Amino acid sequence: MTPSADPLSDVLASLHIRAGSLSGLEARGSWALRFELHEHIKIGAVLDGGCWLGVDDADPVRLEAGDCFLLAARESFTVASDRGTPYRSAEELYGAADSRIVQLGHDLPAQAQERTLIVGSSVDFLDTTVALLLGGLPPLVHIRAATPHAQAIQPLLGVFLDEVGAVRAGTSVMSDRLTEILFIQALRAVVAADAPDQASLPGWLGALNDPRISRALLLMHQQAGRPWTVSALGTHVGMGRASFAARFKELVGLPPLLYLQRWRILAVGQELRRSERTVASVAAQWGYSSESALSAAFKRITGISPAQYRSAPAEAVIATRDGWPALPFRVPTASDSRAGSPDA
Repeated sequence: MTPSADPLSDVLASLHIRAGSLSGLEARGSWALRFELHEHIKIGAVLDGGCWLGVDDADPVRLEAGDCFLLAARESFTVASDRGTPYRSAEELYGAADSRIVQLGHDLPAQAQERTLIVGSSVDFLDTTVALLLGGLPPLVHIRAATPHAQAIQPLLGVFLDEVGAVRAGTSVMSDRLTEILFIQALRAVVAADAPDQASLPGWLGALNDPRISRALLLMHQQAGRPWTVSALGTHVGMGRASFAARFKELVGLPPLLYLQRWRILAVGQELRRSERTVASVAAQWGYSSESALSAAFKRITGISPAQYRSAPAEAVIATRDGWPALPFRVPTASDSRAGSPDA
């Protein structure tokens, strides 16, 4: 894995995701749907009309044509024409549908009722380590049509509708690519604070908005094989050891060297899957003194050896429905924080 100019690009390049099938909702009149807890990220856009979108325990937001949205995993949510209509089960409606565009109120006169048209898909991470890095996503990201990141994909919204409305050669591949583009634009909007109220976003994504911590992340990504210490990282970004360690953990959610080790293991895993290089040669590239040192660190983070990871199908690393730990990955425990150096 060749480091890029920013940590977000590195992580995006590492994404192994499984995109769900595109689907749509065409609704007229007064309507409201409730979607129960879901185990994947929901991504979508409003192509026509408008609606209210809300997650539990939060006020709904108004979406208009051209707006895009992202819903974090493990959130139930509602979509409605107005805020006073009783909800019906979305699962029942979609389960009974015989088309990828589900219709509501289609028996009403088209001229008398505003049409709302929404298209969307889902994203599952095929790598738990990446999922943890992106674990700071807010429950709902609303990207208004007027923002640069929404405008960038406006020409694609018609393609979304075409792919939902008909099955053609290559439909599954096109659906995957469209979903990935929409997801990446949503992440860009979050990091750039285009989405409202994201300036204080917690977690790894929020840390990219802190100039010094973002600089430290860039150093760790670009020079991952270097024998970094907390003091050295702090010095490079103009902070003392203690203040840097505290700020990094506050924003990223991990101590600096544990984050570094997790990033190394992610990069090693990608290299093992994409090439036929020996484990020993990969170990040397990423700062491990020997194949056994890498294997010990890799197994501590993932629960399996590098060789097992290389041969395991991608689907084997999806998070379980019960959350972390997922097989074959696991979340490092507090005792792993001592494992900051490559050879730990």
